Amino acid sequence: MTPPDPAPRPAPDGLTILSLALLALLAALLLWPLLTGGALPSPAVVSGVLLARLGVQVLRARHDERLRRPASWAIDLLLIALIFGQISRQPS
Repeated sequence: MTPPDPAPRPAPDGLTILSLALLALLAALLLWPLLTGGALPSPAVVSGVLLARLGVQVLRARHDERLRRPASWAIDLLLIALIFGQISRQPS
């Protein structure tokens, strides 16, 4: 006798899909120059995608208490600060 099939997993909500799409976009932006030898993406664009993803993470946390991860938010903010620090040091 075989055990019953487990219940199907619920489909991800819209904010989860958006968060994953932003993460995929960020990965594509950062990997494309490595694979093709092209120009690096603008640091402002990378920071913008990170800020958008951070906003989506905060919205998701407002809907689900288990998704509150201040450490991951701090890492995103640290990355954004480092990127903007690099931008400010570049000669114009």
